[in-house]
Amino acid sequence: MDGFDVAELVERLGSDEDAVRKMAAFKLQSNIGDPSFADVFISEGGLKKLRYLVLHASGNTLAYSLTSFSRLLDVDQGWDHINQDVVERVVELVVTHPLVNILRGSMAVLGAIVAHQRSPDTHTTHAETFGFRALKPAIAIYPHFLEKLVSSLSAADHALCANALQLINALMRDAITIDGEAEWPRFIKRLQDLGVIQAVYGLMQSNALQDLAHPLLEFQALTKVLLRKWRDVVVDLHKPEHRRALKGIHLASNPDKSVDVIEDGEDGKEKKHSPEKWRRLGFETETPSWEFEETGYLGMMDLADYVRMHEDAFQRLLLEQSTLPPRTRCPIARASLAVTAILYDHFEADRSDIDDTRSYLALESRSDYDKIFKPLILQWSRLHLAGLQAFYRLWKVTGAEREDFLKLVDLVRVLIDIVVYGSKRDTSIEEVEDRIQGYDCQRLRKIQIEQLQLAYEDTWGHHLRQVRDELNHEALTFMKEQRIRCLLQGAWFPNSQSSSGDSGRVTQQDLKPAQTSTFRYVKLSHNRRYLHYADFDVKGDQDPKLDSLGERLDLSLVSSVASNISTTTPTSTRSSTSTLKHLPQSSTTKITIHGYLPTTSSRQGSSHQNGRSNSKSTASSQPHSRKEEIPLLTLHPSTHSIASEWLDGLLMLLGQQPLTSETKKLTNLVSEYGLKIRLLNVRLDEQGPEVGEEVEVPGREGVDEEFFYDMGGS
Repeated sequence: MDGFDVAELVERLGSDEDAVRKMAAFKLQSNIGDPSFADVFISEGGLKKLRYLVLHASGNTLAYSLTSFSRLLDVDQGWDHINQDVVERVVELVVTHPLVNILRGSMAVLGAIVAHQRSPDTHTTHAETFGFRALKPAIAIYPHFLEKLVSSLSAADHALCANALQLINALMRDAITIDGEAEWPRFIKRLQDLGVIQAVYGLMQSNALQDLAHPLLEFQALTKVLLRKWRDVVVDLHKPEHRRALKGIHLASNPDKSVDVIEDGEDGKEKKHSPEKWRRLGFETETPSWEFEETGYLGMMDLADYVRMHEDAFQRLLLEQSTLPPRTRCPIARASLAVTAILYDHFEADRSDIDDTRSYLALESRSDYDKIFKPLILQWSRLHLAGLQAFYRLWKVTGAEREDFLKLVDLVRVLIDIVVYGSKRDTSIEEVEDRIQGYDCQRLRKIQIEQLQLAYEDTWGHHLRQVRDELNHEALTFMKEQRIRCLLQGAWFPNSQSSSGDSGRVTQQDLKPAQTSTFRYVKLSHNRRYLHYADFDVKGDQDPKLDSLGERLDLSLVSSVASNISTTTPTSTRSSTSTLKHLPQSSTTKITIHGYLPTTSSRQGSSHQNGRSNSKSTASSQPHSRKEEIPLLTLHPSTHSIASEWLDGLLMLLGQQPLTSETKKLTNLVSEYGLKIRLLNVRLDEQGPEVGEEVEVPGREGVDEEFFYDMGGS
């Protein structure tokens, strides 16, 4: 303000020459934002002259005057000169004037007037001067005001777009805060019909964020406020609009017209409805109003919009469901309400705070726009439709039944979180819809399990590790029994032509003349103490019986089991036995069972003197005073599967750990599936009894003696 004569400036604002007034107004707009300057300006009588220019000037003089007046209001000065004449004049300019610089100033003035209603210093007697209600008389004169306001969001001038959106935000905020429950929904509906949602959605996806960041973020926050307001409205069938919405849903379902009519002595004729009137639509009971408790009127709006916009698809879906058993029908109404709740939680509508929008934006980097702006929240109806269609698709793919409803809800929640959260700011809604509909169910379940594990790891870390250890032990026990059962079943092994020198222990057949033998059949005895085996010229169609096998090996004599089988999975094998490949004929893969032959004096009691060995697979744990280890039996497995079964089966039979990757993989698979089953059947919000709380013990009433019990989980 140094070197600047305010009195002279005020005098020039009242000049008869337009050029002088225009230059004075131009200088004023760059200085009026200083509170000290504004005080001097008002004390010099400049406010009356500025108001006169707003009401009567034209061209650039008017534009500069409007800008100056809006900046004066921003420093909380000049409110006593706001009356209906000023409001009507500015509304007229918005509707009728084409110049961008005049429109910018006009919308800035109206935005300040509407937003001033929030000031705690506003007197009750002046309530009609500020807020949305101050504009209503002028809007009644110029009914195209809102239409012009929304169309300004598509202007090329970013400053005009920002001022228009700020005014819309102020109108929405004031309507939500001041207007009654029946008035603000009509105003919001009118804005939506004029296309404000699509216009703001386009701005959020454009490159103009730097100029529009604050009003866009405020509109996003107001959208969450609206969602919360609709959710908090309790569905009451005594309200006409609620009753009409529910009746519209019923009529759109193409109900059976053949209803009986019964006489009522007091009220005359009364219709008797089908006992499945609402359950047929997917509600849980015949009193659907209580089922909107979680989602409120928002859930009813989403369901009604879906039924109204996709009536034919809704009727076909109900017709298809009517042919299925009741327990396998997809509850469409409950699914719609569940999708509404999922979207509400995903966008965190409860965490909205429009008062902290400006400070929140200041804390964020310009590179974090994708994290701050969520334009997909403006496509709520299309996301709801896509989520509902995905729910029905997953219901069919998984073969779900009525009791699986909550599990499907969790699955759809994971789907929405993955697709919507993973979408960038400029991702189109069409692309998001395609991703939701095309997501593979198996892949989705895998991601769900990973998220559950992380969630439960954070919540129940110690207990989850304990459960995992128990499941690993159970899986190992299961695999031990499975591998030993493979030995009990028996298997054929080809005899290698080059293995005559180490084909096994010396037997009575070795004293006989050499004979050509090409196959050896080996089988574990039922008491699991002996390996019975015999050599055959031809592999029979049927497996030999145990008593037909002439040779046997006492497992108490075994000291170790050695093999050259790789502990990693071969590239030619898979976990399924249908894809296992036979080992090449040139392969020298073999399993050699080592042990000590008993001396002649102790041979009779060898079975009592020698316990089963706990040695490693390649080293003996027998005392060094015994004789040197010799091969007792050599096997040549024909497939990697048989090699894994017999090597690990023999090791686990002797109390040792398995070595092959196939057994380890199957053990991990059993353990992981056990953990997944437990995770999918326990919800995160389930809690056990409190410490010291008495636990109700089931009684014996109605229980007979034919029941199974498990002692200690063994």
